Amino acid sequence: MTNSIEIRGLVKEYQDFTLGPIDLTLPGGAILGLIGENGAGKTTLMRCMLGVTVPNAGTVSLLGRPREEAKADVGVVMDDCFFYEQLRPKDVDAVLRRVYPTWDGGLFREYLDKFALPEKKLIKEFSRGMRMKLSLASALAHRPRLLLLDEATAGLDPVVRDEILDEFLGFVSDEDHGILISSHITSDLEKAADYIAYLHHGKIALSGEKDRLLESYGRLACAREDLAAIDKDDLVAVRRSQYATEGLVRDREAFARKYPGLTVEPVSLDEIMVFMEKGERL
Repeated sequence: MTNSIEIRGLVKEYQDFTLGPIDLTLPGGAILGLIGENGAGKTTLMRCMLGVTVPNAGTVSLLGRPREEAKADVGVVMDDCFFYEQLRPKDVDAVLRRVYPTWDGGLFREYLDKFALPEKKLIKEFSRGMRMKLSLASALAHRPRLLLLDEATAGLDPVVRDEILDEFLGFVSDEDHGILISSHITSDLEKAADYIAYLHHGKIALSGEKDRLLESYGRLACAREDLAAIDKDDLVAVRRSQYATEGLVRDREAFARKYPGLTVEPVSLDEIMVFMEKGERL
């Protein structure tokens, strides 16, 4: 099985920020959710994958080929619509059918209908949500094998987001397709993603199978004196306030065996991010 994405040793250096080194793999037939705070480097990583930004070091392989050779098989939705605002969706159809040999105008119109997008309305009159749906329809209509999505569900209501997530699940129903989606809406990723990578200050701080991460990690709420008795190696991060002390636990089962008198609750992706970003790292 060919990996949809394979990144090795990718580094991009700026004057005040360094991304990497990044190692990341996405198997075919899977969805990878990329999470992280604003400024963590998510968009920079995606731009490096697309060749828009040139990395200082490392390699990027898409669908088993160098990224330059895989461009026609990659669909892209960035965090804003890139189409000229004086165009209409019917104009987008006419333009992109000349760009992509595999463009399917009938499929594009099906997505316009599904997303309730009027063919003859100017893009400048579209809401943010409508623009995102137009970008997604355009990305899917040339029948790519890999989707790279940056905040593709931002600005959409929960019903439409749910419909789009179902589209993503259908897209990866065989091992020949894959999706990388960067999103702040972690509930979407908890529903659809197979893998999670957490980018923190330009580094991959956490990665793995989503279900395994959510089953393993947990939140400990305890008294200050209880915290003092816990080995630092058994906690990832701690948050202290006037009223409570909380810790992020990497292995709930192992922690429960070692500290049977303490209770560890399941944790969400949002909570993991908050601990990693705002907590005291041990």
